[in-house]
Amino acid sequence: MPRIGIIGGSGVYNPDRFELIKKEFPDTPYGKPSGEILVGKINGVEVAFLPRHGGSHGYPPHMIPYRANVWAMKSLGVEIIISPCAVGSLKEDYRPEDMVIVDQFIDFTKGRDYTFFDDRTVHISLPEPFCPSVTKVFADAAREMGIRHHVGGTYVCIEGPRFSTRAESRMFRQHADVIGMTLVPECQLAREAGMCYCSLATITDYDSWKEETVDVQMVFDTMAKCLANITRILEIALPRIESGLEPCSCAEAAESCGAKLG
Repeated sequence: MPRIGIIGGSGVYNPDRFELIKKEFPDTPYGKPSGEILVGKINGVEVAFLPRHGGSHGYPPHMIPYRANVWAMKSLGVEIIISPCAVGSLKEDYRPEDMVIVDQFIDFTKGRDYTFFDDRTVHISLPEPFCPSVTKVFADAAREMGIRHHVGGTYVCIEGPRFSTRAESRMFRQHADVIGMTLVPECQLAREAGMCYCSLATITDYDSWKEETVDVQMVFDTMAKCLANITRILEIALPRIESGLEPCSCAEAAESCGAKLG
């Protein structure tokens, strides 16, 4: 079974570079995942790909079955989740079409299911929410590719599905570098499950602080331009991840607080 999972956002899946082997649609204690999980190969490496918003983009950010998605990946044997996504920029030098390998987040969501453990108290430690070992592999790959990228950045996650007001955007600029709607609780559920997690954020716009009006078409158009970079960085990084990572403490963080699933 695949050790690496990809939970993809807007416009990420590229069927031309994905060798499909089979499809899985497992049941979980939280219902079905957002779509069929496509098990196949990218550059010879077996991966499990899950469309975060569903095959027809039917799940808005606040309705994505995050717990079912992460649980389903875990049930298939996935140990590492890579999360390509679209974000807005809150900083002038974080430009549209740049890639950001984020290293921190601020949670500004309001009403999601944030944990697998509603029946007992589990305090997961999350000072460094993203796996440093996986992050390093993608940082090296981005540098070799020569694409515009940023290693490190804070992602503020808002509830959605609306975009932020200008006042909100100006406030968020004081504390974060990029803004999106899907990182939380996906990344913290991955840590509860003892999985490594890495976010590859593609900047599609400058949010609303820069006097522009953000819309969904703008997001899709920019992601379409950047699809080749996303595909290529995966093709470079996945064989390196498969061959072995530097030791990390992602799994140990879950074990130390009693976060055992199943």
